[in-house]
Amino acid sequence: MSAAQGREITRLDDDALRCWPLPSLDDDADKEARGRVVVIAGSREVPGAALLAATAALRAGAGKLVIATVASAAGAIAIAMPEARVLGLPETRGGGFDPDSVRQLEDVIRTASGVLVGPGMMDGPATVDLMAALAPWLRGRAAVLDAGAMDVIERLGRFEEPVLLTPHAGEMAHLTGLAKDAIQDDPVQVAREFAHKWNAVVALKGAQTVIAAPDGQCWMHDGGNAGLATSGSGDTLAGAIAGLAARGATLEQACAWGVVLHARAGDQLAARLGPVGYLAREIPLEMLAVLRDLQKVEQAPRRPG
Repeated sequence: MSAAQGREITRLDDDALRCWPLPSLDDDADKEARGRVVVIAGSREVPGAALLAATAALRAGAGKLVIATVASAAGAIAIAMPEARVLGLPETRGGGFDPDSVRQLEDVIRTASGVLVGPGMMDGPATVDLMAALAPWLRGRAAVLDAGAMDVIERLGRFEEPVLLTPHAGEMAHLTGLAKDAIQDDPVQVAREFAHKWNAVVALKGAQTVIAAPDGQCWMHDGGNAGLATSGSGDTLAGAIAGLAARGATLEQACAWGVVLHARAGDQLAARLGPVGYLAREIPLEMLAVLRDLQKVEQAPRRPG
């Protein structure tokens, strides 16, 4: 890629996505062919985050689902999500995952094609310890880090293989030490700089979402509405991206499609129910309808730009 190409920005609209279709699935594809996704999420105070992310992952097309959550929430989550295998892991006094529980995750991660870590997790230091222990097992898998799981970059400095990070401007300020205003003033430059520095795909979320790859390629999406600024909305986005990646999309492609599906779902809910007041739990089903409408043409995936 030339330096000029590295500065290009692809606007994510219908045409861009139709030129970058998701990997096709045969009519006789079984659930293994659609990929396994592991969602490591939730806490005793925020168990719903795991449900929201997991639901979105399945709605995005993943074939098999494992939810790893804290033991105190596992029973309720298993009943609420009968489609999933649910692992209840030891937790810390602060409500987070006991880092020693990483040993119980090895087998499910090694058989996964996509892994999401972070939604609703508590006890920041324990989350970082767990994520640092998980990092070697994520090699060769599409990994999405959300919320507190992203803080592991402060310890690792740089990922050996690219993962996807999903910060909003406030989280990006925390991770980089930059002022939030400075990030909002030039999100493209900031996302590109740290995507390269961290060897990560960075999805800098906002009313205008910027996705930057380590090689400098960049995508931008303008859209969404105030109703998407609601509790659990980010969990559904992270889950959808992980589900798309599990079924074979690259991290960049899964993120691009996930961002558009999420924003369009919000638009449709706003049109039907009102600009604010719809719930995060309603977003995954609406994303499925958007996905159906966008997937008009099935062909081999390629990367635009």
